[in-house]
Amino acid sequence: MADPGRAPALTPELAQEIAGETSAVIGLNVLITDREGTVIGSGDTSRVGSVHEASLEVLRTLQARTHSAEEAGRLRGVRPGITLPIVHDGVPVGTVGLTGAPRRVRQFGLVVQRQTEILLQESVLLRYRLVREKAREDLLRDVAFFDPESADPGVIVARAAELGVDLLLRRAAVLVVTALQEADAPAGPPGTLPAASSPLRTAREIFGDPHDVVAEMRAGRIAVLCRVSAGEEWAHGVEQRCRDLVHALRRRHGVTAHAGFGEAAADVPALHVSYADADDAVRIGPGALPGGDVFPVRALRVQQLLASTRPQARARFTGARLGGLADEPPGSPLRTTVVAWHESGFNLVQAAKRLHIHRNTLLYRLDKISKLTGRNIREPVEATAVYLACLVDQLGGG
Repeated sequence: MADPGRAPALTPELAQEIAGETSAVIGLNVLITDREGTVIGSGDTSRVGSVHEASLEVLRTLQARTHSAEEAGRLRGVRPGITLPIVHDGVPVGTVGLTGAPRRVRQFGLVVQRQTEILLQESVLLRYRLVREKAREDLLRDVAFFDPESADPGVIVARAAELGVDLLLRRAAVLVVTALQEADAPAGPPGTLPAASSPLRTAREIFGDPHDVVAEMRAGRIAVLCRVSAGEEWAHGVEQRCRDLVHALRRRHGVTAHAGFGEAAADVPALHVSYADADDAVRIGPGALPGGDVFPVRALRVQQLLASTRPQARARFTGARLGGLADEPPGSPLRTTVVAWHESGFNLVQAAKRLHIHRNTLLYRLDKISKLTGRNIREPVEATAVYLACLVDQLGGG
């Protein structure tokens, strides 16, 4: 038999809900007691808090008992009817009683008893799922806010193992930010499970590997510790799953989303860095790579470094390097020419091909950029400085 000390509690809230609804359906008063025989739920709420003496014998024997008017009169807090034990995993957790003539209520007794036990089981399972949901959120927060100066990674690994999660497997952190976050939507009520059609459920469907850990950090912000394979091909798989999730969120839930992911890691400190990189990627990516929706941090390392400097320093840098080019909006022909010129290795043929323009048009643009910035854009050092200034400006640093 299970340990009585570990039997699930039949809460007054659940007991009153069951008793009230059942009484309304069958037209008979139903009361529920705890394992001490105290009434914690009743169709007749005046009986809540009283002692139902007949329940003590039923709890001791685990046998149903009927009580005539004469028998009920000799017991404290008892009316004619039937009393049955409520049992969970072989352990008595309370009783359910029906008031009325024993011959009439007997036919309802077993049905109400079984229904009560089923509802109790569902309540236990729900509480278990809520606890696991909270534990997964806490695990992701342990990784996200890990501080090597004050936290022991071994403790976090052990805590994860209790959830069936091996944090020493190779993983990458993924962050998905939806339009709900961009609109500062309030978080849902704490301690609730994701709805069947929620973005979190969709994320768990896309990241469905048994080793993936998915949780909602706050409204509109979903984090994943994604199991990845060995070698360098893992990034393509993660990027594709991120893209699948972004598209599914748009199609199923009508929300726009951006995803960023960090590098692969196989211990808690490295996972924390991967999470921080994913956070940077999803924050910087939309401005640095307009039109994209999935951003690997490895594609944004330069922008990440630039974004780490103080805004005032970034503003001074762009002002000193861009000159008249600052009036050209990001994405304009001259701005895109600067980027293509630098990223093509200052090669006229490759840059023109990348921009889909004639070589003479490229030369014209380079001359114009040199005049606007006051710097010879054909010199690699000067071109690099202007290129970085364009990136900073695109991040909002100007």
